[in-house]
Amino acid sequence: QVQLVESGGGLAQAGDSLTLSCTASGRLFSSSVMGWFRQAPGKERELVVAITRSGDRIYYADSVKGRFTISRDNAKNTVYLQMNSLKPEDTAVYYCAAGPDLQSAAVKYNYWGQGTQVTVSS
Repeated sequence: QVQLVESGGGLAQAGDSLTLSCTASGRLFSSSVMGWFRQAPGKERELVVAITRSGDRIYYADSVKGRFTISRDNAKNTVYLQMNSLKPEDTAVYYCAAGPDLQSAAVKYNYWGQGTQVTVSS
């Protein structure tokens, strides 16, 4: 059973920080690019950050550069999203996903977590 399980979402105020975690099955984690997507009501699912298997390449959406940081701990089969300086427009359901290579299209990612809600108030 392939599993991706997110945690760490919740309520925050503008300027606050939150850290999201995603733990994956060992086989999936070791063979996949890991990404964080988000989807706000009425909007398309958007790639926020992604990291390659070895961590040698990282993608950040322009909207989060300088504020969000992705990292992965291969020993723990876990990928993290550190979100700083949160803004109300960061409000969305955040999904952890695994795919074959680093790219932005959601359809290219094969496995998804259940999502965790992040709500940022002004």
